[in-house]
Parts: sequence; structure tokens; C-alpha cells
Amino acid sequence: MSASEPARPRRVSPRAADEGEKQGRQPPRRAGSRHRSGVHGAASAMRSAAEQLAQLLGRPPDSVSSLKPTEDGWAAQVEVVELERIPDTTSVMASYKVTLDEDGELISYERTRRYTRGMIDRPT
Repeated sequence: MSASEPARPRRVSPRAADEGEKQGRQPPRRAGSRHRSGVHGAASAMRSAAEQLAQLLGRPPDSVSSLKPTEDGWAAQVEVVELERIPDTTSVMASYKVTLDEDGELISYERTRRYTRGMIDRPT
């Protein structure tokens, strides 16, 4: 290889990559993979969305019904009890669309739906 030729990247066998991790070296990341500095995975994003929405609304979330990664972070649907009633099936629920950035910080939320807990979604 002459000095003017660029060096080709060296292929690393899976075994060599495992040994590199044991020595504290990180294997190279694939192109297109993103590293989220504040939120590591779906479970952490779910907790972050629920906790931050609870702080803003003053009500604890009932569940996270949807979570998906986006280009800028995460999008979640969080269900909240807005008005407790007896029997419980008549309690008023609300569904909130929550947007988190890559660090897991809430950037927006919006109430998208109100319904009673006992209501069943019907296909349209």
C-alpha cells in the first residue's frame, strides 16, 4: 500500500469485539445509531414521561399506553384519572400525548381525549 492510498478500516471479528469490551474499550457504533444521553431505553423513557406529566398536572398517571422513539426523542400516550368516581368504572380518564427530547426532558404535552374508565374503544 502506498502513502497516497487511504487505509482501509480493519474488520473486527465478534470474538475480538468481545475481548475489547472486557478491556473497557467500546466497539465502534454503526452509522445511523443514536446515543441518548439522558434516557437509556424505553423503560426509562416511560418513567420520565409519567413522572414529569404528574408534576405538571398534580395527578399521578394511571398508565402509559403508548411509547415510541422519534427523531428528536420519544413520544408517549399517558392515561390519567381526572375525576375519581364510585363505581370506579365511571371515573373520568384523560389521554395525554407527551413529547420528550433525547435527554428525557418533557418538551410538550396535550390532552387528546377524555373518556370514562369503563368505556371500550369500538372500531371505526
